[in-house]
Amino acid sequence: MRKTIEKSKGIKGEIRVAADKSISHRAAIFSALAEGESIIRNFLRANDTLSTLNCMRRLGVDVEECKNEVIIKGRGFYGLREPGTVLDCGNSGTTMRLLTGLCASYPFFTVLTGDDSLNKRPMKRVIAPLALMGAEIWGRNGGNYPPLAVKGKRLKGIKYDIPVASAQVKSALILAGLNAEGKTILTEPAKSRDHTERMLKAMGADLAVDGLTITLTPGQRLSPQEFIVPADISSAAFFLVAASIVPNSELVIREVGINPTRAGIIEVLQKMGADIKILNQKTAGGEIIADILVKSSELKGIEIEGEIIPRLIDEIPVIAVAMAAAEGTSAVRGAEELRVKETDRIKAIALELGRMGVNITELEDGFIIEGDKEKLKGTCVESHDDHRIAMSLAVAGLIADGETCIDDAEVVAISFPEFWYILDDIVI
Repeated sequence: MRKTIEKSKGIKGEIRVAADKSISHRAAIFSALAEGESIIRNFLRANDTLSTLNCMRRLGVDVEECKNEVIIKGRGFYGLREPGTVLDCGNSGTTMRLLTGLCASYPFFTVLTGDDSLNKRPMKRVIAPLALMGAEIWGRNGGNYPPLAVKGKRLKGIKYDIPVASAQVKSALILAGLNAEGKTILTEPAKSRDHTERMLKAMGADLAVDGLTITLTPGQRLSPQEFIVPADISSAAFFLVAASIVPNSELVIREVGINPTRAGIIEVLQKMGADIKILNQKTAGGEIIADILVKSSELKGIEIEGEIIPRLIDEIPVIAVAMAAAEGTSAVRGAEELRVKETDRIKAIALELGRMGVNITELEDGFIIEGDKEKLKGTCVESHDDHRIAMSLAVAGLIADGETCIDDAEVVAISFPEFWYILDDIVI
């Protein structure tokens, strides 16, 4: 599918974006381990999260889908069963990494695979610490690439310093530790998104957080929950940037999750001069939710690196678009994690924004941008089969002269199937 974007005269309206992908994944997996029936309201129905539901079914879990709700009949810690076929994780790295940790702690054999893109993504960062717990896992290239074969068994808790801040690695080890012998103690180099800790504590897990260290003591049963999934700030990010850089814009985004470990995009845009206000803030299910009002503004260049990177890693492609529209020089450093996402996002965003006339220099761990919104020109660009690249280029097209054509634009269905409909509805 090719999508054509024209320069916008303004963005107006009130929207609700896709439900939070990270929380939807975790709610499905954690509910399967609870003793009783859980309800997940506003579950994200996108390709990645549906892969997780299908994998849970193959592990013997009763999953019922009705509209935007999912009902899961938990089987407790000991109720999962050996799948009769491979677990197909599709394009979802979260599904594969979390389920590798989960399945490693059960006494059965599991094979996990994915699409061509996922099977090229590194898994050693999960497999190596799981091996320290006693897990037996095989994969291509010395265990670094899927498909993965997991021979589950009773694991032992470990004390482990996670080399790179990663919510997926942390969550995989916590899932393995729920069934392990002894405590699992994990220390992060910087704070990554903490949905796993919040949700499992609410379900009754003996999990303590002290700064960057998490201590899990196994043995506690998990209680079923009624989860209400907020709107995904990673999906909201595209509209936050769009309404900031397109003149004559005013947009309200309703009920967005603004968990502090995820809200780096708001901090960065505000430091750039964006007119963003947080309204109607509340807490539900341990997560902070609010409406966000954003108006067009003149942005200034910024440099970002260090501890904030894990809190906005998925939003960096669209932050690059904001930088391209800002006055002055901007830079991103310390974001080498972007090279092992659905595509090499550093290379992809540098290539495609460069095609649109942006002065962008690719670094090993980020990029440098000389901002000037007047230089953006519409042209044909590629999504690189990456949902976040496709949506970021759409935002860039809103301020580019002429038409911007995005090939393979249907890839947005991985995380945000309604993206094009919402965008068309609010653009003047």
